[in-house]
Amino acid sequence: MLIAQNISYIHPNKDLLFDNINLTVNDHDKIALTGNNGTGKSTLLKVIAGVLSPSGGQFYVNSKPYYVPQIFGQYNHLTIAQALGIEEKLNALNGILTGNTTEENFRVLNDDWTIEDRREQALNHWQLHGLDLTQKMEKLSGGQKTKVFLAGISIHQPELVLLDEPSNHLDVSGRQLLYDFIQSTACTLIVVSHDRKLLNLLDTVGELSKQGITMYGGNYDFYAEQKQIKSNALNQDIQNKEKAIRKAREKERETLERQQKLDARGKKKQEKAGVARIMMNTLRNGAENSTSKIKTVHAEKIGNISQELQELRSILPGIDKMKFGFDNSALHKGKILFTAKNINFSYNNELLWNEDLSFQITSGERIALKGINGSGKTSLIKLILGTLQPIKGTVYRADNKSVYIDQDYSLISNDLTVYEQAQQFNDAALQEHEIKIRLNRFLFTKEDWDKPCLALSGGERMRLMLCCLTINNQSPDIIILDEPTNNLDIQNIDILTNAINEYQGTLIIVSHDERFLEDVNTEHTIQL
Repeated sequence: MLIAQNISYIHPNKDLLFDNINLTVNDHDKIALTGNNGTGKSTLLKVIAGVLSPSGGQFYVNSKPYYVPQIFGQYNHLTIAQALGIEEKLNALNGILTGNTTEENFRVLNDDWTIEDRREQALNHWQLHGLDLTQKMEKLSGGQKTKVFLAGISIHQPELVLLDEPSNHLDVSGRQLLYDFIQSTACTLIVVSHDRKLLNLLDTVGELSKQGITMYGGNYDFYAEQKQIKSNALNQDIQNKEKAIRKAREKERETLERQQKLDARGKKKQEKAGVARIMMNTLRNGAENSTSKIKTVHAEKIGNISQELQELRSILPGIDKMKFGFDNSALHKGKILFTAKNINFSYNNELLWNEDLSFQITSGERIALKGINGSGKTSLIKLILGTLQPIKGTVYRADNKSVYIDQDYSLISNDLTVYEQAQQFNDAALQEHEIKIRLNRFLFTKEDWDKPCLALSGGERMRLMLCCLTINNQSPDIIILDEPTNNLDIQNIDILTNAINEYQGTLIIVSHDERFLEDVNTEHTIQL
């Protein structure tokens, strides 16, 4: 069992990340922890794992958690055995088996005589056959590093497991192993992930926000339904307030017109009756005061409704505020953009594919490029883009405008500010205010324009990349997305999905996220 009470965390720069977080996790619970980028999901997992210390509050946990981190190269300096935390035990076991029966070796081993067997079985299960445990982690791919830590679950046999984006770097077979583990394990799980297939295997969703953690008793689809109901209610409230403002303004106009007619009629009667000038001035001043009071009353009412409307709009999800506006005018469906006939490529005089590839890409197609890690997906992308040439077969490339966007959105330059980056794509000579209007559409307000791109989150980099594509004079004929959802939260995946579905050109997408591929309506698959 885990009980967290009034947990807070303050960054070293003194910024408060979250406060008064309360969470109870019972034995065998399987909980998804969701929330927008920047709310502190990964930090909360690190606090629970003991990697970070909370700034306030307290924990009760009845067993030591096992933590599977996001992989960013932070373990590259360790050997595999060190990363798994089993180096000392294995050395002690090997020492005892070779006759070095010291008291220290027995103390370190602590009667864990099956450590070597569990290690071998766990690594084999996670498709890590024959790994040298003295090898540095830096030699492994992102997927292999993740699998090393997943294998540690079977080695250490914890009761509580914390998983931070565990499917990010896994290929299809690796993901299936992960899904099988989540379904079959008796461990208590807390999982941070944007993989909706994975999230649907969990029993409960906890949404982390500035208000704390809100629990939803169901899987991700149930959570999404509840959020949609709330969103529909919010949009209905906004529409009602907008209607109320229109009515209030109409009522103000009608009241003022009626008052002005009464004042004009009264003035004519007074003039006919020969009322003295002094009295006329007094009556006129009274009429003006009356009109002023009417304006004040209505302005106050309209102001109150406007304030309520502004507050409602401020809690709209970002996706509901965004406008994409791709210029698709120059794109023509059905044009042949690329043809490959019996092509292949080689590294170190060894052919990349067992069978030569033949396929065609036409304008407007949506293609999923699939294959296990190391199957040559990146090489094929370079062949399509023309940065590599096949050593075998022939290719035809029509003159086209292509954009390759990797999972880190590295077309965004870390040396530039947000506004400067947008200007880099401004080949239509848009004025400064027009660029800033486009940035606003993608939720970059004036406070963000001078922010360095280096400081942007994955979701912000994605939004800026989309903004830059809409600033460009013409939409690209081909957009190639390489694992575009890896560093995005679910809200930003929805934003990306909406943008892609507005784009009418050709899409080639490398992704292991089947739900994402379905949502962007991929029609064909190139399987490597």
